[in-house]
Amino acid sequence: MAECGRVDSNTSHTMDKSITLPPDEIFRNLENAKRFAIDIGGSLTKLAYYSTVQHKVAKVRSFDHTAKEAAGDKLYEISMQEEVTARLHFIKFENAYIETCLDFIKDHLVNTETKVIKATGGGAHKFKELIERKLGLKVDKEDEMTCLIKGCNFVLRNIPHEAFVYAKHADSEFRFQTTNPDIFPYLLVNIGSGVSIVKVESEDKFERIGGSSIGGGTFWGLGALLTKTKRFDELLQLASKGQHASVDMLVKDIYGGSYGYLGLTGDLIASSFGKSATADKEFSKEDMAKSLLHMISNDIGQLACLYAKLHNLSRVYFGGFFIRGHPVTMHTITYSINFFTKGEVQALFLRHEGYLGAIGAFLKGAEEDNPNQYSWGENYAGSSGLMSVSPDMNPMQRARSGTFPFDMLEMDRLERQLVNLPLLQDPSSYIPDTVDLTEDAPAREYWLYCFEEALDGVVKRAVASQPDMPEAALRAEKFRQKYRHKLQTLRQQPFAYGSLTVRSLLDTREHCLNEFNFPDPYSKIKQRENDIALKYYQKAVKSLDELSWEEKQFALVRGVLAGNVFDWGAKAVSDVLESDPEFGFEEAKRQLEERPWLIDSYDQWLERLKGPPHKCALFFVDNSGVDIILGVMPFVRELLSRGTEVVLASNSGPALNDVTNGELQILTERIAAMDPVIEAGLREDRLLLVQSGSSSPCLDLSRLDKVLAMVVRERQTDLVIIEGMGRAIHTNYYAMLSCESLKMAVIKNSWLADRLGGKLFSVVFKYEVPVGKPNKDCGAFSPC
Repeated sequence: MAECGRVDSNTSHTMDKSITLPPDEIFRNLENAKRFAIDIGGSLTKLAYYSTVQHKVAKVRSFDHTAKEAAGDKLYEISMQEEVTARLHFIKFENAYIETCLDFIKDHLVNTETKVIKATGGGAHKFKELIERKLGLKVDKEDEMTCLIKGCNFVLRNIPHEAFVYAKHADSEFRFQTTNPDIFPYLLVNIGSGVSIVKVESEDKFERIGGSSIGGGTFWGLGALLTKTKRFDELLQLASKGQHASVDMLVKDIYGGSYGYLGLTGDLIASSFGKSATADKEFSKEDMAKSLLHMISNDIGQLACLYAKLHNLSRVYFGGFFIRGHPVTMHTITYSINFFTKGEVQALFLRHEGYLGAIGAFLKGAEEDNPNQYSWGENYAGSSGLMSVSPDMNPMQRARSGTFPFDMLEMDRLERQLVNLPLLQDPSSYIPDTVDLTEDAPAREYWLYCFEEALDGVVKRAVASQPDMPEAALRAEKFRQKYRHKLQTLRQQPFAYGSLTVRSLLDTREHCLNEFNFPDPYSKIKQRENDIALKYYQKAVKSLDELSWEEKQFALVRGVLAGNVFDWGAKAVSDVLESDPEFGFEEAKRQLEERPWLIDSYDQWLERLKGPPHKCALFFVDNSGVDIILGVMPFVRELLSRGTEVVLASNSGPALNDVTNGELQILTERIAAMDPVIEAGLREDRLLLVQSGSSSPCLDLSRLDKVLAMVVRERQTDLVIIEGMGRAIHTNYYAMLSCESLKMAVIKNSWLADRLGGKLFSVVFKYEVPVGKPNKDCGAFSPC
């Protein structure tokens, strides 16, 4: 596989003859590790460490424009700067490799700030002396259940699509759940050697309300006696191939069919191992293992259901050594829960349940830093993802799975807390993404192909964005290899990082670009297009002001749509922009579909504009250049003129050619110097520029900057405008808001246009009023 050690001409560390480990792939950023925590179970060790990561960021700084400008002056300069951020690393490996891994860690500890390592799990006492001797760190043991709950709360809060339902025979086995903003209360059923059932009511309030001595240890122990198989995973592999009906007595074996009076089907187990008492034959190891698995899973499932009903809880999470992502285990638990609750309660599993104890132990050791005051995000570039552990998978897949060494999770600390948009109609049912590619096979195949085809262009632009860095080409090639590997993984395992969507494909690409220090491959393109578009701003505004009121409203909308054509993330557009640098605003207008548009609520919008002005509009903007300057700003100018306050929400960090908050600040100041309406809006605090908290071309309204959410509340926002294909079609197309909303986009992908029943450059103009909200201008209690 790989090597566990720094590979150089002098030395290498190997675990054994078959397992080797590259440090840059596994113990990443170890030299900057500050704190450690470890969770040692019966067979697996989970190591957590916090490190600082140094990477490049693209910063923009405005030039001084007080002096008379030369014809070629640029609006702002771009500089590459080093920035230090925080990252959590989680590594899982078998206990057999613990000594070698500890040796490796010891050899590479450079900047650690702690003399203590937090430890939890049953093996913490067993390995205490070894850890202290190898690392020179004092082992501080933490309560296992407290760590487990802390870890569970942490992943539920910070990782979207953490929880999933397992459906063995469905098109998509893994059905990921939307994260409810209020994660409490819930029931955690932890199945280790025995079973602990814990009711969790808040961050620090939980109670063990029950349990059982019949758990994973029972399955392992009895299984070993019955089959002489000593390894847990081998026992599960046997169970996956067995036929339990050969050993179990079924209802039909007693009654000749179903017992309809009691509602019992003929295939229901009446007595586990019931046939073994009377049948004069040998039973196969596979059949006995399967019967044993059903017996214990049914027992645990029934127990969980009883406690869930007793405490009126509908969310039940299962975790522990017994689960570990095994399909056969999850299926039997799910079947049991469905049977005993008649489908009223779902069995929920967690993508990272194996790390809950290690995460909790780390949090206990970092309480002075208050990690919960930040939001965290999964780093797709450094995480191995949820892998199937089916016994039928090939050896390479199995080696990357959670039951074999070196399953990895990385999480980055975000600069700001992320919260729900307060205007979501029902945050608990909000789903950002329009299409789940995990379930839609044709769409999945198309988009994976599309992203792979676009790789050459992304690599080319990444290198071009750093012309003064000779090693950029080598880093770009490493990016290509890593992202292509991610795409190949997702082709085989679409559920690896939760629901697969266009958004997650884009975000994974951005994470991989950042991994190899390409923070903003489109920076030069954005700079050039912003400079050009600014020269036409006054002319565009002047021509709009010469129109009649009704003509102007249509021209403003058409301007936003035409501006949105300038999207370097769309291949059909980037090909045109590269081949024809003179392609401009008027040419884009001519490309637009004529009315009636594919989705066309313009007449209703126009009628609404004849009514009273909105109090405050929140506008999620999209691209730099023509889009923001000649499309969005004139539209904003009109809203301000009507008496509407405007909040412009732009990306906190770069993604494609989307305008960032730093760039928008400079652009708006420049426009204000030319336009008294914009200048007055800024001066009177009626035009605000706020970060969205996102660094993605798409938009998740459940993870927005807390400051933006506060502004939305304080300003009593009553209109939300979402612009662009990524924000209004790939995401939020079906988002239901508690106020009026306007979604505008031009479809710049032929395949997607065809799927939606349109063509290239079809227009989506979707004006919605929440159902039940009176709209006097529409004369109805429904969307206009």
